[in-house]
Amino acid sequence: MWMAIFRSTYGTRRLAIVLFALLLSILFLLPGQIHMLLQYLGGPVGQVLGVPLAAFSAVDRGLTELWDGYVALQHVREENEALRKEIEELRGQNSQLREAAAATQRLAALLEFKRKGAPHTLAAQVIGRDATNWYRAVLLNKGEADGVRPEMGVITPAGVVGRVVKTTNSSSVVLLITDPNNAIPGLIQRTRDEGIVEGTAEGGARLKYIPLLSTVRAGDRVVTSGLTGGFPRGLMIGAVTSIEKEEGALFQSAEILPEVDVSKLEEVLVIMAPYGDNDASAEGLLPSRPAAKGTP
Repeated sequence: MWMAIFRSTYGTRRLAIVLFALLLSILFLLPGQIHMLLQYLGGPVGQVLGVPLAAFSAVDRGLTELWDGYVALQHVREENEALRKEIEELRGQNSQLREAAAATQRLAALLEFKRKGAPHTLAAQVIGRDATNWYRAVLLNKGEADGVRPEMGVITPAGVVGRVVKTTNSSSVVLLITDPNNAIPGLIQRTRDEGIVEGTAEGGARLKYIPLLSTVRAGDRVVTSGLTGGFPRGLMIGAVTSIEKEEGALFQSAEILPEVDVSKLEEVLVIMAPYGDNDASAEGLLPSRPAAKGTP
């Protein structure tokens, strides 16, 4: 009998536990609906269970709002990540477009310069620079196959860059005007005194062998003389910045600020025929600039 009573009590307890768990599940899963049902039924049971059910309902709403907020935040985070990647791509494209626009502008200026007064020239692109300290030189993407030969002059719309000293089938080396081993015949435009323009160890240029009686002064423009070398007469080399006259010397010299910034070269023109039909128009190739103070 005791065993029967014990089994009966054990079964009842298990059934009660299952019912209680089911009730809790219903309360947790559907607190709002249960609350509404008890309020509708009214009575003491509804009043007693209404308070915890209201609490459960509030917790349920809070959890729902929290979950919705988490889902929304996750969506915003993914959207922000996608926008950040899109911004990075647009910045890259913007940089490429700016670079392309700048290259187009430079090429347009170069072609306009070529069309106006330098038809016997070849456009070339700077593809390398001398990485040693022995020479100041740049490498062009045009060589013997394009008709480029040593001693040909290289210019930009601003003025003289240097001269070709070595060629291969598809490239050529240009010794810059700032290299001490370079020598280009120059002419002081105001006084018409001639000299030799050489590079300096400091990366500038100097006009040497100026006659002692020359009235050269700071601000004078120095252009190519056209007597020798691969340049026609009148191409801009630079402007005089200072005069050096040593006592007892046979000549004076002048420091020159080169017109072309050779550290920023990207596209140049190789003069294929310096003494062609366009020689007389070399003066017209000079870029327009205001005359120096005191220059007639």
